[in-house]
Amino acid sequence: MHAQPPHHNLQWRWQAFDALSVHELQGIHRARQSVFVVDQGSLYADADAHDTRAHHLSAWTPDQSMPVAYARLLEPGTRYAEPALGRVLTLPSVRRQGLGTMLVQRALRHATAHYPGQKIRISAQAHLVNFYSAMGFEVVGTTYLDAGIEHVEMLLSPPLV
Repeated sequence: MHAQPPHHNLQWRWQAFDALSVHELQGIHRARQSVFVVDQGSLYADADAHDTRAHHLSAWTPDQSMPVAYARLLEPGTRYAEPALGRVLTLPSVRRQGLGTMLVQRALRHATAHYPGQKIRISAQAHLVNFYSAMGFEVVGTTYLDAGIEHVEMLLSPPLV
């Protein structure tokens, strides 16, 4: 008998900031802190003013108090001229099972539906360039340090009609 993959019973939610419950917001911030501060050893202000101007995608299991996967989509003009995908994460317990790809694909579908014809920008950790390149992103610029981790900006052009 095979166990169900961890993403079998996920509830995916896209929510504006004002639609998040305080419990959902706390869970999202706990997940982001767990990955970006604890796992990666970075010290930076994760919860920022951009959260209020973002669409939040989170994947929850019935028994989790925080999402197992999360990403936010910033409106154009918030951080970059283009819509920007950021804070992309999967918890360590569910990595290498395809959930990250599912998360980014859902985020990209949402971005192209809400901002048709626009490029999508991401500030990717340098070791994930191949992951994002496989989804069509292209490196635009040189590597730089963000919170002590090498990053590079990448752009995804809209599909040709």
